[in-house]
Amino acid sequence: MKIAVIVTTYNRPDALAAVLDAYLAQQDRDFEIVVADDGSGPETGAAVSTFRGRTEIAIGHVRQEDRGFRAGAIRNRALALTGADYVIFTDGDCLPLPGFIAAHRRLAERKWFSAGNRVLIGEGLSRRILAEHLPVHTWPLGMWFRASLKGEVNRLLPLWSLPVPGWLRKLPARRWQGVMTCNLAAWREDLLAVNGFDEEYEGWGLEDSDLTIRLLHKGLRRKSARFAAPVVHLWHPENERGTLAGNRQRLEALLRSREIRAKQGVNRYL
Repeated sequence: MKIAVIVTTYNRPDALAAVLDAYLAQQDRDFEIVVADDGSGPETGAAVSTFRGRTEIAIGHVRQEDRGFRAGAIRNRALALTGADYVIFTDGDCLPLPGFIAAHRRLAERKWFSAGNRVLIGEGLSRRILAEHLPVHTWPLGMWFRASLKGEVNRLLPLWSLPVPGWLRKLPARRWQGVMTCNLAAWREDLLAVNGFDEEYEGWGLEDSDLTIRLLHKGLRRKSARFAAPVVHLWHPENERGTLAGNRQRLEALLRSREIRAKQGVNRYL
């Protein structure tokens, strides 16, 4: 099974470098990376080129013009670019632990997609990670515990790797709430069947919920990747949310329907 990790980024080359460092430290190295660049400056391309020279892991880079937040569109372009069987979506400020790829590979199952969670890192520690190149993706739990005592992370529990039974992972099978594209994995053929992300969502918010609902409408089911494949999320200022109300109306209309395919989706780039 060929895996592609699609890493969405925008003008944070230092954070992207930390994320790519974490992917170069994966135990399972049989995967490729596609950097999905939502209109960054040349520093991002330079960072990608540097990492290509450091690893045997294939690193692709697809970029679109900077016309505001268009994460759905750049993820669609990246999805069209890869020929992988299985796709993991994440963000350019989310660091995987060394077992991340291996865990998602174990959880992959036909007719299911997997949704993981994240640990939020505070502003101060995030700045130190980037300035001092701290390899937090390799930290043992004891170091995370000390960071928690200082209030530098929001929670510790997701960092534990636990042998959760398969039936328990499938309990949220029909639940769309809480799925985030900072940690979402699905079969590429299923993503193409629902036409990827709906680019009618403008600005920040709910394009990941829209994708999840349409996957469920198609008959796919959700599996939990908690306690198996977390990411640690570097701090950043909140995104501007002026378009959220309109996006919420679009999502509510989708919930009242049985719609499966995005109106403006990945088929534009295939």
